[in-house]
Amino acid sequence: MRILGIDPGIGICGFGLINTSGLNQFEVLDFGAVTTKVDAPMPFRLKELYDSLLEVLEQTKPEVVAVEKLFFSKNITTGIAVAEARGVVLLTAEQNGLPVYEYSPNEIKKALTGYGAATKSQMQEMVRVTLGLKEKPKPDDAADALAAAITCAYLYRTGKNDEYKFSNNRGRNYMI
Repeated sequence: MRILGIDPGIGICGFGLINTSGLNQFEVLDFGAVTTKVDAPMPFRLKELYDSLLEVLEQTKPEVVAVEKLFFSKNITTGIAVAEARGVVLLTAEQNGLPVYEYSPNEIKKALTGYGAATKSQMQEMVRVTLGLKEKPKPDDAADALAAAITCAYLYRTGKNDEYKFSNNRGRNYMI
């Protein structure tokens, strides 16, 4: 199964594609980040993100998309911009008929490390080890996206993914 993980962001949106077959067998197919122009107006940046995500989907051909849920910190302005970018991610996946699974940062941390308060460094190391990479994936946003994809694969195998499925108004029932 080809799983595209996405770590939404307006300035940097990380993505990571894995292929999984069998228990704990992962192959990294691609990862990186989509960036937008910092000084551009928000509508332009959202369109730029949308166009770039369409290109990523076309090139990677995922079967499923795993998206990190929004985590609000103290900076509400940044949170709103990330929420807008997240909306573009969800729309792009839906328009392409892809099932979307959403995970909170704590759920992703728990799936990879067994501890919901793992540090960023611990998470990056677990992504590296799990995927058999020589170095931690860069940028950090790509590592976070790969972590979301691994979480999706783990929860699929345990049969617990349905509770993380993004519901839609068309009544489709996605099965992966």
